[in-house]
Amino acid sequence: MYKVVLDVMGGDLAPSSTLQGAELALQSFPELHLYLVGKESVLKDWKRKERVSLCYAEEVVKMEETPKNALKKKNSSIFKGLELLKNGKAQAFVSAGNSGAIVAGAIFTLGRLEGVRRPAIATLIPTLKEPFVLIDAGANVDSKPFDLFQFGLMGSIFLEKVWKRKNPKIALLSIGEETGKGNTLVKKTHQLFTNSQLNYVGNIESKDIFWGDVDVVVCDGFIGNICLKLSEGLAEVILEMLKNEVKNSFIYLLGMRLAKGAIKNFRKKADWREYGGAPLLGVKGNVIIAHGRSDPKAIKNAIKVAINFIKFNLIEQLETAITKTLEVEEKK
Repeated sequence: MYKVVLDVMGGDLAPSSTLQGAELALQSFPELHLYLVGKESVLKDWKRKERVSLCYAEEVVKMEETPKNALKKKNSSIFKGLELLKNGKAQAFVSAGNSGAIVAGAIFTLGRLEGVRRPAIATLIPTLKEPFVLIDAGANVDSKPFDLFQFGLMGSIFLEKVWKRKNPKIALLSIGEETGKGNTLVKKTHQLFTNSQLNYVGNIESKDIFWGDVDVVVCDGFIGNICLKLSEGLAEVILEMLKNEVKNSFIYLLGMRLAKGAIKNFRKKADWREYGGAPLLGVKGNVIIAHGRSDPKAIKNAIKVAINFIKFNLIEQLETAITKTLEVEEKK
């Protein structure tokens, strides 16, 4: 049985969407046991549900709150949920709540893996081929070169173990693909990757990341979060532009209907809800951060990601790989 904590109060559409997502997950995954964390008044109808345990938390971390303020709310659904994970009651934690609070709470409650300075968010993004991992997608805004190097290592292990991508290609996001392009952070990180045993293919420009030629794109969290939200917004705008164009012509409308299958497939590939949530790599526990706008489908898929992390025991493998990297660094 896979035991997953769900923060019922987290997200723009909570608690209705999170509870609907919980229902979908229970229907889809018969081996799942959910720990629902939230206000007692919200969870009252779930008391007699099978494969469900309840944990009451009367405080809520708002989406606009700073991590510093959030850390003071020890009775919030985020912190109560993380405590269940730390105490071994559950094997993974899922939340669509305040990402800054989740990162801070996970570091404070669970701690970092040995050797990790900064945990990072690893987000899957669709391409013309297979999805790639963007890391860091928003956990850090002041990373050092060795932090970025560890991000690449963790992202590579994530793809290799969970998504079965053999020897993933790692690239460093920069303003040019040529060696020497970029700021000091990029140049120093480039050297670390070049001297490592990882499958590093060099710098990559943002215009090239969607062709699917690399598996892991490494960057600072500030840049990564901008890149992530830009790509999400662009995909949504493209679909709206197509709709608007079709309305202006009967021929376009006919063509749209003929291409219905292709458009449906495109929607699915470009839909962030299909990927559910992004793991926070580098902390001592399986923490999945879902999109703030997550609907029931996205919540269900975030829980699916959590189950996969439990299956593949990724935390132990990450810690082993990072420890080996530190040993190599010390010898230099």
